[in-house]
Amino acid sequence: MSAIPNDVTGQVRPGVLSLSIKEKSALFAAFMPFIKGGGLFIPTNKTYKMGEDVFMLLTLMDDPAKLPVSGKVVWVTPVGSHGGRTQGVGVQFAPNDSGRAAQKKIEGFLGGSLKSLRPTHTM
Repeated sequence: MSAIPNDVTGQVRPGVLSLSIKEKSALFAAFMPFIKGGGLFIPTNKTYKMGEDVFMLLTLMDDPAKLPVSGKVVWVTPVGSHGGRTQGVGVQFAPNDSGRAAQKKIEGFLGGSLKSLRPTHTM
């Protein structure tokens, strides 16, 4: 049984973001450790509003399992942003079991690189 919200036609509703990150450097650039409970920046050309609830399906590194995580938009980088930043949204993980599991898994992959001063998609 799928945890993805569907409409009556079986189509996935907008608000579902799918992200596959295969490289540690890309995960570092997307992770938002400064957000309480953690979060990820997700490149997208769709328009989202601050505070909007979203559902994410994350595939991280070489793990074939998809992580279903709900969250809330807490960062918006619009098209044409200063410094050529990638358009997309930052999503704070929900304070529930799936959100904590995603944060823990990402922090496990990143380990000591979390202290790096390299620029990311958001900071």
